[in-house]
Amino acid sequence: MQIENTNNDSGEDRNRLDKIAVLIPCYNEAATIGKVVQDFRRELPEAVIYVYDNNSKDDTAAIARNAGAVVRQEYQQGKGNVIRRMFREIDAECYLMVDGDDTYPAEHAREMCRPVLEKKIDMVIGDRLSSTYFQENKRPFHNFGNSIVRFCINHFFESDIKDIMTGYRAFGFHFVKTFPVLSKGFEIETEMSIHAIDKNMSTENVLIHYRDRQEGSESKLNTYSDGMKVLLTIARLYKNYKPMRFFGYISVLLILIAFVFFLPIWIDYLHTGLVAKFPTLIVCGFIALSALISFFSGMILSCIVQKNRQDFEICLQRSDERYKHLLHSKNSERNGQT
Repeated sequence: MQIENTNNDSGEDRNRLDKIAVLIPCYNEAATIGKVVQDFRRELPEAVIYVYDNNSKDDTAAIARNAGAVVRQEYQQGKGNVIRRMFREIDAECYLMVDGDDTYPAEHAREMCRPVLEKKIDMVIGDRLSSTYFQENKRPFHNFGNSIVRFCINHFFESDIKDIMTGYRAFGFHFVKTFPVLSKGFEIETEMSIHAIDKNMSTENVLIHYRDRQEGSESKLNTYSDGMKVLLTIARLYKNYKPMRFFGYISVLLILIAFVFFLPIWIDYLHTGLVAKFPTLIVCGFIALSALISFFSGMILSCIVQKNRQDFEICLQRSDERYKHLLHSKNSERNGQT
């Protein structure tokens, strides 16, 4: 069912700053989206609820609009593409992102938003894994995958995030406006977590209760293909954010390989004074050379990453200036109305 785009490109809309914006990316969630919108309207009556329909083939958009949500369309398929559009178009003091499948209770909404509004936390993470996720979720490979991803992220990036792939998160203005969305699909949550860790943004875990999908609602997440994409995303981001370690490990591995093959040649040379395996020696030389190239590549890229972090701090300052301008416009409009 095609729903026309309801985006408002007026200057008034661009200068609008919502106090709380509830962001719901949706694809074929007609069975649950009405209840989700109504639940969040009840828990956060002051919030504006945005539903971004991602080419749904059912009545998701119509049901969301009838339930009181602002419905907009994103034609590029994939959750990452939807979130990119949301973050670009909406200005708010607090963003609450939740899936449209009714697996995250709205009763936690205010608790999720409070750290952002009162403590200026950049990202609040709805922690399912420490509560009911493993009991409610009926897909064992999803349980295993979540545990593996959590271990990899916290180990490689030296963090303590309790739930890496949760779709229930709250953000501050500065996180949303400085987060570069690169992933197109379900890897987006992993990318958000690593971005917050690397850029030293403040995070907080909030324990939430998870419930499995109701009958008639199907998961869009493919356990194996999307799981592999998440693991490849972790490897890619580790290379991008920690290049000295990434290429340093490769360098050490190559040196060890070269040493293992070179050691017999060296022992023979000590006993006979002759080099009997010149091809192996040449290969060892190239492997050692590759190790040196990898090491210095890591050093150079590490300097570039450090420069990117400095540039990011400048982006934060610009984001802060825009936020203050929007807040001032909002307060002026409110004072004028009173």
